[in-house]
Amino acid sequence: MGVLKDELLKAIWHAFTALDLDHSGKVSKSQLKVLSHNLCTVLKVPHDPVALEEHFRDDDEGPVSNQGYMPYLNKFILEKVQDNFDKIEFNRMCWTLCVKKNLTKSPLLITEEDSFKVWVIFNFLSEDKYPLIIVPEEIEYLLKKLTEAMGGGWQQEQFEHYKINFDDGKDGLSVWELIELIGNGQFSKGMDRQTVSMAINEVFNELILDVLKQGYMMKKGHKRKNWTERWFVLKPNIISYYVSEDLKDKKGDILLDENCCVESLPDKDGKKCLFLIKCFDKTFEISASDKKKKQEWIQAIHSTIYLLKLGSPPPHKEARQRRKELRKKLLAEQDELERQMKELQAANENKQQELETVRKKLEEAASRAAEEEKKRLQTQVELQARFSTELEREKLIRQQMEEQVAQKSSELEQYLQRVRELEDMYLKLQEALEDEKQARQDEETVRKLQARLLEEESSKRAELEKWHMEQQQAMQTTEAEKQELENQRVMKEQALQEAMEQLEQLELERRQALEQYEGVKKKLEMATNTTKSWKDKVAHHEGLIRLIEPGSKNPHLITNWGPAAFTQAELEEREKTWKGKKTTE
Repeated sequence: MGVLKDELLKAIWHAFTALDLDHSGKVSKSQLKVLSHNLCTVLKVPHDPVALEEHFRDDDEGPVSNQGYMPYLNKFILEKVQDNFDKIEFNRMCWTLCVKKNLTKSPLLITEEDSFKVWVIFNFLSEDKYPLIIVPEEIEYLLKKLTEAMGGGWQQEQFEHYKINFDDGKDGLSVWELIELIGNGQFSKGMDRQTVSMAINEVFNELILDVLKQGYMMKKGHKRKNWTERWFVLKPNIISYYVSEDLKDKKGDILLDENCCVESLPDKDGKKCLFLIKCFDKTFEISASDKKKKQEWIQAIHSTIYLLKLGSPPPHKEARQRRKELRKKLLAEQDELERQMKELQAANENKQQELETVRKKLEEAASRAAEEEKKRLQTQVELQARFSTELEREKLIRQQMEEQVAQKSSELEQYLQRVRELEDMYLKLQEALEDEKQARQDEETVRKLQARLLEEESSKRAELEKWHMEQQQAMQTTEAEKQELENQRVMKEQALQEAMEQLEQLELERRQALEQYEGVKKKLEMATNTTKSWKDKVAHHEGLIRLIEPGSKNPHLITNWGPAAFTQAELEEREKTWKGKKTTE
């Protein structure tokens, strides 16, 4: 609940400072009433219109301070907030109060909607102290995410140059400076508005809406068992699926917990790249577009379930917390180093004071020695021996003091050398941190390149082995077919020779048969002509003369004059002729 309260306070702080027109840290009670009512509405908290009046009943006139409003805000609003409100609607309400006053009037590469999303991302990445700022490390993280989403390459040198020109008196950028930095296209050169807008939306979905992965896939129905394309959105504890990516028509949810699991399925029913999500009461069969998408979705869902088992936050929130802890650790180390340097400086000053004290003592001793010298000159001769002894003793003391001064000077030089070594260690530590960052980036790049080269080499080696086997099989098949074709060619040549001989024999026989046919044809024509002339004569003298012909095996027709000289068919033909003549008459 404390994390949610901190996130809400950041957006409310923007709205409050926008209402503070004269930058005095005070806002009128009427404006706070409107702000409180709007907050209760969007946060779904019961609104008590009397509470604000009761809270400020001793301050009926003039504005009230931010410090005076905070107890009311905590007691009557923030402590009653539950995690059941629309965070986007809440942020948009606070954004509406502050955008007109603070957003730059100069033309930007991004739209006002994109600026709103950058504003929400700023609240997520900013430090937990007021006034809100985003430190250079988080600016670099955000710009890298945007560049990656746009498909471009990160220009580290350009960002380092930007940090060099950064104002030394500032620890970071305000939200409006961040919007202007992204909107002026300094780190998105060569990209159009649509590409930048899509990149901002992708980063917004990941960091703010906790969208771990999204995309189109096919889902098998539970009742009709048909396959339908759906837009899936994976979040830390739920998978929602919609008709399309505009998220307007939601078709259902897959609730995830530590008991869920995801399994790969073999291809079936004409569907490929299948996997199964098992929940407490249902199972969901899903088909990805290709093997890569299938593996990405299985890995993403598996990681989400694993985080649920551990009770860990989403990866981007955990990474943000680690970055903050690292900055606190580095800041603590830097403070410790500064403290040590201050201690060394204080020790150095103490040594200087001690040396000054010793010098003063030496001067005082010299002064006393001169006075005593005068006194000794004025004393009697008998005291000269004692004076000499005292003088030797003073010389010895002076020598010891000088040795002490030399020793203190040596110690001071050692302390100064230690200070320089600590300063060198601090610079080397900074260089080592930069080298470690670069080494990690280079290692990740080389690892990806090696993985891609190994995958390409494996595929090419498999393809070459396949071609080699096919070539050997083709060579063996070609040799066998060549031998068989040679045998067939020899057999066909022999058969062709025999067929040519038979053709010549048949040609000869055909000619002989044709000659015989011509002779028989001539004889037949002669016989036909002779028979026709006889038939004409018989027809002319029908019934009077009967041509003597060889007897027929069929029964003969009998006329009044004896057996007929015609057949039954000729009789029928003659009857038809007679009937035709009668009809004509």
